[in-house]
Amino acid sequence: MFGKVLVANRGEIAVRIVRALREMGVASVAVYSDVDRESLHTRLADEAYHVGPTPATESYLNVEKLVEVAQRSGAEAVHPGYGFLAESAAFARAVVEAGMGWIGPHPEAIETMGSKVESRCIMAKAGVPITPGTEAPVESHDAVLEFAREHGYPVAVKASSGGGGKGFAVARDKTEAEAAFERASREGEAYFGDGSVYLEKYLPAPRHIEIQVMRDKHGNAIHLGERDCSIQRRHQKLVEECPSPVMTREMREAMGRAAVDAAEAVGYDSVGTCEFLVQDDEFYFLEMNTRVQVEHPVTEEVTGVDIVQAGVRIAARERLPFEQEDVTWRGHAIEVRLNAEDAAHDFAPSPGTVTVYEEPGGPGVRVDSSLRGPGVVPEAYDPLFAKLIVRGVDREDALRRLRRALAEFRVEGIATTLPFFRALLDDEHFGSGSYTTGFVAERLEGLEIESSPPGEAGESAGKSVREVEVEVNGKLFRVRVYSDEEDAGRGGPPRRKGGTSRRAGGGEGAVAAPMQGTIVRVLVEEGQEVVADEAVCVLEAMKMETEIRAQKAGTVSEVLVEAGRTVRSGEPLVIVE
Repeated sequence: MFGKVLVANRGEIAVRIVRALREMGVASVAVYSDVDRESLHTRLADEAYHVGPTPATESYLNVEKLVEVAQRSGAEAVHPGYGFLAESAAFARAVVEAGMGWIGPHPEAIETMGSKVESRCIMAKAGVPITPGTEAPVESHDAVLEFAREHGYPVAVKASSGGGGKGFAVARDKTEAEAAFERASREGEAYFGDGSVYLEKYLPAPRHIEIQVMRDKHGNAIHLGERDCSIQRRHQKLVEECPSPVMTREMREAMGRAAVDAAEAVGYDSVGTCEFLVQDDEFYFLEMNTRVQVEHPVTEEVTGVDIVQAGVRIAARERLPFEQEDVTWRGHAIEVRLNAEDAAHDFAPSPGTVTVYEEPGGPGVRVDSSLRGPGVVPEAYDPLFAKLIVRGVDREDALRRLRRALAEFRVEGIATTLPFFRALLDDEHFGSGSYTTGFVAERLEGLEIESSPPGEAGESAGKSVREVEVEVNGKLFRVRVYSDEEDAGRGGPPRRKGGTSRRAGGGEGAVAAPMQGTIVRVLVEEGQEVVADEAVCVLEAMKMETEIRAQKAGTVSEVLVEAGRTVRSGEPLVIVE
């Protein structure tokens, strides 16, 4: 076993890995950027090293610096977690060439499964079901039109190196073909450095179900069953369940065999996940994630297998300690992702300072978090800052426990997805388990999502917040009082300010940035006529693209930004008169 491991990541996954290593008696080394100096993962690790400025390209994506720090710290292996460089074959090779162990699959497997086109070909040869699609990247949107003539619409346009919902667009008819091709290619280039795209037949209402696999360096392979990840928005998962509410034993066995076959086909030698789309009684290979998944805890809760520790042991050349017939599933587990996003305002990013943070507890409740109290969710990184996982004897029991845990969870200072999950539990389709990947798009407007009060929606800047206890007729009430800091300082009465909009601002006719971010694309030009609610810019913040829309119809009199420009919250982007 390794004596010391460097964790090349941040946030809740870095915390999770550090804790797993400590339980194994392995020393941990954390890395941090400027903004993460005081983060929880740096405090929990045995050692912590600075790797650069806040931008990920200068810190968590800096291969040379990470390898240098790993060597300087005396680490014997590197664990990449998920995101950042977790699926970088180049990083894996750099680690191995530096004489350290790589806690993940060998670089060739990462490379092969990272190419969606190549992996589809390999899966087809291995007998793993795949959806109709192109066998090579396509060069223009004309290929979308040609593909649709044979297979019909809608058509999925996917970046060859994409994943996590990035580099993915759908053409529902011929008028959307060019825009879908351009978006998938642009995102593929921006996020993965590869603008090539391929095409697939888009399934209209599938479930997204994945199978957890493990294969050691001695050729022993098993699967740990499925996770249902169908509750998604913009192809980003929000809720995961194990087992799936609709899975039969026969389909679990068939999908499990297919996932193991997929791992065997590339000589996989780590923990990983095969993702499938399930339509009616058929399933189709989607992609393989060559790393630990965000949603791995639900499988751990139901099977009792520590997936993170298993990955470390496989990397240390240990054999799997059990065989397929030893794997059992007990109870039901559900995970919800706490993102710094305002669900009541189209899931707009809401990074900032968390002023109050209180986790739920009690039987069957687990929280994997980057916070242990008040802290910061930086705008420079992914909006995910915590995961709430509950376990029950069955799905109904788990849902009751989730409702109780959500009521106890308290996060203030930023808007979060907590109100969305509370509303989700009241939806009959989710309650019955009869949802598909189209659930959020189809039913979001019908969910009664509470708007975050001041202090929870990023509107607390310049305010002081006090919680006071008042007893009336023998009954205790807890009341939060919000006041302007200047008034609080001189003891004056609190003054309420109007709420802020995530839409246009900065003066009459100005379309303003709702948050700090980078302009990805400008969609209009001076002199162009626009209608109300028409998209004028695309802004990227916290790894998410957001369309910025005009509040009124008119003529674009001025365009104040260009692609690649970083803008501040409230900064005017376009003037419409």
